[in-house]
Amino acid sequence: MNLVAWAIVTCEVLFWVVILAGFTARYIFKRNTLGLILLALTPVLDIILLVISGVDLAGGASATTAHALAAVYISVSIVFGKSMIAWADERFRYYVTKQGAQPVKRYGMEHARHYFKGWVKHLLSFILAAGILYGLIVWIDDPARTEALLSILTVWSVVIGIDLIITVTYFIWPRQIKGSAR
Repeated sequence: MNLVAWAIVTCEVLFWVVILAGFTARYIFKRNTLGLILLALTPVLDIILLVISGVDLAGGASATTAHALAAVYISVSIVFGKSMIAWADERFRYYVTKQGAQPVKRYGMEHARHYFKGWVKHLLSFILAAGILYGLIVWIDDPARTEALLSILTVWSVVIGIDLIITVTYFIWPRQIKGSAR
């Protein structure tokens, strides 16, 4: 694996370490300010990844799938970051500290609408990543060095199409409570 691939793995691991440390500080040690500071570090990881990728490309490296995935990682983090933290916060509070309401399981049209909102976020992260990747392609201005950036968009286009099909099926065949009849 190259430097950028290792940076992605490291940033993802650190993202969850920082989140868990923030929740631990907030809920276990009752240090709300420290918890907030730790949670606020998550965007710093995106900046670090962006700098590592940019420096690597500016140094003349050919763009790899890892560089493309760095753009994907950053866009997903920007679009889904707040909701991922809220999701983890709700579960940490309920399952670890035994506080708060049990996380809601959605069924029927409520689940379909919730999944659709997730698909819209998926589409937004795709558009943001496409903008980043297009910017890199224009900046590098060498099709031989940017082939991997364009190929990840092709694959992701298929993935977002499949996700849309799954989303539509939840409106046609709503998710049922296990054991219940239609």
